[in-house]
Amino acid sequence: MKPPPFGYHAPGTLAEALDALAAAPGGKVLAGGQSLIPLLNMRLAAPSDLVDINRIAGLDTLRVEDGGVRVGALARHARVERSAEAAAAQPLLGQALRHVAHPVIRNRGTVVGSLAHADPAAELPAVLAVLGGTVEAVSAAGRRTIPAAAFFAGPLEPALAPGELAVAAFFPAAPPRTGTAFTETARRHGDYALAGVAAVVTLGGDGRVAAARAGYLGVAATPLVFDLTGAAGPDGDWSAAAAHVRDRIDPEPDIHAGADYRRHLTGVLTERALREAASRASLRVEERRRAGS
Repeated sequence: MKPPPFGYHAPGTLAEALDALAAAPGGKVLAGGQSLIPLLNMRLAAPSDLVDINRIAGLDTLRVEDGGVRVGALARHARVERSAEAAAAQPLLGQALRHVAHPVIRNRGTVVGSLAHADPAAELPAVLAVLGGTVEAVSAAGRRTIPAAAFFAGPLEPALAPGELAVAAFFPAAPPRTGTAFTETARRHGDYALAGVAAVVTLGGDGRVAAARAGYLGVAATPLVFDLTGAAGPDGDWSAAAAHVRDRIDPEPDIHAGADYRRHLTGVLTERALREAASRASLRVEERRRAGS
């Protein structure tokens, strides 16, 4: 199919892009286009205008800063996935990105674009949510920072105002004694997941569980986040944590999976991801101990 008619803008500066968005309240931003173009072709989206930001210098940044990883609006999935510096600061980013579609898609798709698409079945919204990250948005009225908990307003509905452009995302770094893991199940490799889990486990100085959190995709209209510290207990009862999640989610059935199957699958993936994250936390503690000895 062909997309419906739309106006096309190719600004060379951020100011020009904001002017184009302000003049076209029904417009959409084009970065990687890996989600938007299929929607246009299937006529599931019909924006009045497309504002192509690919010619704007300075939006392809990828920086490890004090406290985390800042990803610019034109930084491609593949670049972030392959960054050793980003992986050292926040391993969950690379762990999740390896599950995003296929390599050819990751070569073009953008991290911030995926967040702005706000698909509840996508990996990166769950990662940003469980880490407590933020999105930086700019408009003619100024800049603002939007917490992940407020950014995902609904399915395919980011909390961006008309005329506003998401220019960066910030993923907090992993604290000391912390391990992360990402796992999902899809019908075929590269398909959207039936369910997925991003887990973060932090150990105390005594080696027991000090904190455990998990973010979920594919089981609700927006990314879900559960604090599982109490459910798992200091000894890391991951089966109990999984049961806690199963009892509290209410996934929708669709043509790919029923609600009961998704609920069961989420429990299985929760236990697997938390166990793996705890193992990596232990390994990280041991590596730091050896480095200090």
